[in-house]
Amino acid sequence: MRMTGNWLTSRWRRGTAAVLAGALPMVAFPAPSLWWFAYVALVPWILLARSAPTARQAAYDGWLGGFGFMTAVHHWLIPSLNVFTFVIAALLGALWAPWGLLVRRFLAGVPSPGRLGAALVVLPSGWLMVELVRSWQGLGGPWGLLGSSQWQVQPALRLASVGGVWLLSFLVVTVNVALALLVSVRASRLPALAGLVATAAATSAAWFWSPSPALDGRVRIAVVQPGIVGGADSAAERFDREEQLTRELAGRDVDLVVWGESSVGFDLAHRPDLAGRIAALSRRVKADILVNVDARRSDHPGIYKSSVLVGPQGPTGDRYDKMRLVPFGEYIPARSVLGWATSVGRAAGEDRGRGTEQVVMNVGHGLRVGPMVCFESAFPDMSRHLAEKGAEVLLAQSATSTFQHSWAPEQHASLAALRAAETGRPMVHATLTGVSAVYGPSGERVGSWLGTHESASAVYDVPLAHGVTPYVRYGDWPVHAALLALAGLCAAEGFRAVRARRAAPAPQPPPARTVGESPVRHGR
Repeated sequence: MRMTGNWLTSRWRRGTAAVLAGALPMVAFPAPSLWWFAYVALVPWILLARSAPTARQAAYDGWLGGFGFMTAVHHWLIPSLNVFTFVIAALLGALWAPWGLLVRRFLAGVPSPGRLGAALVVLPSGWLMVELVRSWQGLGGPWGLLGSSQWQVQPALRLASVGGVWLLSFLVVTVNVALALLVSVRASRLPALAGLVATAAATSAAWFWSPSPALDGRVRIAVVQPGIVGGADSAAERFDREEQLTRELAGRDVDLVVWGESSVGFDLAHRPDLAGRIAALSRRVKADILVNVDARRSDHPGIYKSSVLVGPQGPTGDRYDKMRLVPFGEYIPARSVLGWATSVGRAAGEDRGRGTEQVVMNVGHGLRVGPMVCFESAFPDMSRHLAEKGAEVLLAQSATSTFQHSWAPEQHASLAALRAAETGRPMVHATLTGVSAVYGPSGERVGSWLGTHESASAVYDVPLAHGVTPYVRYGDWPVHAALLALAGLCAAEGFRAVRARRAAPAPQPPPARTVGESPVRHGR
């Protein structure tokens, strides 16, 4: 299949094609959740980059495709950040420019079997480096990692327990590279097919040999989702609704009640009346209640988002302050330079305070839980560290009411399935306005989602498990392997350049003249 031609010789048409090709993977994520499409979604982008007439054009194809990808997976931010969404997408999209160069370097023309074999390692490794860099909290975090599109596929979740979401991203890109060659280069079809078979064999072996979580009892955890509450006194009205829903849990033999992010809009140290009301609820349902306080602290300067445990006698002293904040939503990076973002969208008017360490809480009955707040559930390392610290259940308190009618609530809820599978620990994703969800130790869904239209409380029988997954034990080893592969590529390219320079014939010096010899003159 030829991707060149009159239509793509126009710079604007080719640029538009790159943006659209980069945006295609979005439909593999929730809400559409066409997970299978992820394995073919990169093919048009790869074909475009491999057909680039120059290296510069391949870099542009990578950049514009990255712009399309970042815009698509963050499109729900447009009402909040307006034009700044496109600025961020353009900056982060540049991370794919080197990937476009790699595609052309390994797939242009008719690749040899050796070059094809290298491409099946180098191109997924290059993609992982892009995901690693953009996963830094200050650049937006790991939202929309390609592997997270596989959140509802049980064999893929089993692989996540081996190498995390990184291994899934590597797998998805490898399949796309092989398929791109299958449909475009007749001479490369046999090596491409061999690459697909080898990939299937390796992933099947990893799936077969990876240990399954050893189930070890159950706990009953209740999620309280008050739904949309408006008005000038919305914090008080929300608290009233949460109080009402929690009362309904009396007599249901729950072990823990979880409220969503920003469920309490007042510092409990300043409002002992509210602390007393929550303690009364704890006595009524005979379980601790994990609330989330979004307020100015009395003992620290600034506003914090904190998971606070309240028992029958009041706050227990267990507290976790959110560590990783949402760029522009909860703080503005380099505010002195980028503070103008507040004038074009709903960016943070004041930076939130940050916590300093993760916390594992004992919530009674010997149950140990590891809380995270909203955005933090996207970071694989945070849930892995909580599992290492002994958390038996992972909790994420979230609020996506700003993006209520977008794809964001479903996509956020799906991330908990990956975190559960990676760690072998169940995870509860509790929100103010939906989607709330619970997943078992293998990433399987427990019960039904509480959608964005619901105001309710729900009790989940959550299976517990013990043991350590390979991902918790060995960490981000696919990323380290990708770094080694790219380092090997750089070393090989350097060695090849040195050998070519040594093999080139040395320049011949001009013939020496003898003493007294005069140059020959032609003409007068």
